[in-house]
Amino acid sequence: MGNIRAAFFDIDGTLLSFATHQVPPSTLRALKGMKAAGIKLFIASGRPPFYMKGMEETLGVPFDGYVLTNGQCCTDGDLNPFYIQALPKESVPALLRWLEAHPDTLCAFCEDEYVYLNRPADLVEKRCEDAHLNPPRHPVGDPARALTHTTYQLNLYMPPEMDAPFAEAVPGYRAVRWNPVFADVIPADGGKAEGLARMMARHGLTADQCIAFGDGGNDIEMLRAAGTGVAMGNASPTVQAAADYVTDTVDRDGIWKAAVHFGLIQE
Repeated sequence: MGNIRAAFFDIDGTLLSFATHQVPPSTLRALKGMKAAGIKLFIASGRPPFYMKGMEETLGVPFDGYVLTNGQCCTDGDLNPFYIQALPKESVPALLRWLEAHPDTLCAFCEDEYVYLNRPADLVEKRCEDAHLNPPRHPVGDPARALTHTTYQLNLYMPPEMDAPFAEAVPGYRAVRWNPVFADVIPADGGKAEGLARMMARHGLTADQCIAFGDGGNDIEMLRAAGTGVAMGNASPTVQAAADYVTDTVDRDGIWKAAVHFGLIQE
């Protein structure tokens, strides 16, 4: 494992604990140890770029780049984008028809610097709280705005069994998940693996030089694309099955233990 030159990390459930919403001290020590060893550190998250402003203090270390909105936006360490892929506008009319046919479905439209909802979020607050997720706190806007404004990702608050029918109804879109409450909707040909490839190319890295850490369904492609994929102990069985190695949970020093296991840091 001495060949590893870069590490990619999901945020929620991987670096950040769902229980404390903090980075565990052992994870911070591992990140600093990898950084000191010359390993490049990258974030690979479903969060949009403007959610990352101020996050460096929470995450505790500077990162060399960010793969955001599930691979649809790749930036340098200062959040300057070098690759962007938006949801195809030609499918927005189909999306609007689908939302009209499912009036109880909450949808968050994620633009570059703005997020809005198609309806008030009160319907999903209880489901979010039960899943230890923060309910969306965005203004309500007209979904037709997506016809004239670029949208990079949607958050659709619907049960997992609706993911496939939605993708059939809205060509060019697909749903990926890291929780049962809502799906991240991205371009059908997008995803974290695509963002990983873009970041590797920019930094002259090969897959075997990269290790990736994740816990959600939207991390599966990334775990498979990296030379070494590490699933957190709090990940579902499906995610764990896609990984090369399963470490402990985020709250039980999972990042630290995996970094020691692969020789990225000294115990």
